[in-house]
Amino acid sequence: MSATFNFKLLSAFVSVAEHGSFRKAAEQSFVSLPAISMQVKQLESQLGVALFHRTTRRVELTPEGEELLISARKALAELDSGLARIQQAANAQQGNLAFACVPTVAGTRLPAVLTAYARHYPGIAVRVRELTHHDLLEAVRRREVDFGIGPVEDKRPDLEFHPLFNDEYCALLPHGYRHNGRQAITLREVTRLRLLTLAPNSMFRNHLEAALQASGIKADLGYEFTHASTLIAMVEAGLGAGILPRIAIPRGTTLTAVRITRPALHRTIAVVTIRGYTLSPAGARLVEMLGSGDAA
Repeated sequence: MSATFNFKLLSAFVSVAEHGSFRKAAEQSFVSLPAISMQVKQLESQLGVALFHRTTRRVELTPEGEELLISARKALAELDSGLARIQQAANAQQGNLAFACVPTVAGTRLPAVLTAYARHYPGIAVRVRELTHHDLLEAVRRREVDFGIGPVEDKRPDLEFHPLFNDEYCALLPHGYRHNGRQAITLREVTRLRLLTLAPNSMFRNHLEAALQASGIKADLGYEFTHASTLIAMVEAGLGAGILPRIAIPRGTTLTAVRITRPALHRTIAVVTIRGYTLSPAGARLVEMLGSGDAA
C-alpha cells in the first residue's frame, strides 16, 4: 500500500535525522518543538513504521528511517534542482525558444536583436525558422514553434496577432531615375517602370495586388523574386523598380527609396500565437526587444 505525504513532512524528518535531535531541528527550522514532533509523527503514521528510536538522551534512526533518509535526500535534492530550473526559466536565464519569422524581418531587424539577446541571455537556446507568411501561420497553428513574427492577417480565429510595429511599403528606384528629390511616388507612377516584386506566396504580394485592383491599375508583374536581397540586386543592376516593405531595404543602399502614395501601402508586423497562448519569459523578452528595435 502506498502512502501519500508532502515534502514538508519529509523536510522535518530529514532535519531531525541530520541533527540527531528534535530540539535542534526545531531551532534550525524556526518552528516549535511540538510542531516538528507532530510532523514526524504524522509521517510515521502515514508510513505505518517508526522512523526513530527515541530515548531521553538521543534520537537514532530505525532501519526503516535510514532507508527513508537516503530516498528523502534524493527527492529533496531533485525538488531543489527542479525549482532552480523553473526560476532560471522565469528569469530568462535558461531554456529553449523556437519561433518562425518572415524573411523580410529575419534578414533585417532580427540579426542585431538576436545578437543583443544572446549577450544578455546566453543560457537560452534559440531556433529560428524563416518561413513565408502562409507557412509561418501553419507552423504556429501546428505548434511547431512557440510563436511567429509576421504580418497581421484577418479572419484567423484560431490565432492571435499582437502588433509590434507598422511597416510602410516603398518604391526602390533604379539609378538614373529622376525623382527630383521627392519623398513619395504614386502607385500608378511606379508601375510605369518595369516592376520587380516578391513572389505571390507572400502577404506583401497579396497587399500589392489588392491595391492595384482597387485603384484600377493594370501592371505587368512579370519579374518575381523569392528573396528581397535578390530583388534589390536587380534594381541595382538597372532591371527596373522594386516595391518592398521599408524594413527589407538596407540602410546603406545607394538606391533611392520613397514611400508609395495613392494609395498608401503598409502592413503591421505582429507576434502570432495560438489563441490563448502565453509567451514564456524568454519569448516575451525577445518580443519586447524586437518591437522596440533594442540592440543595446
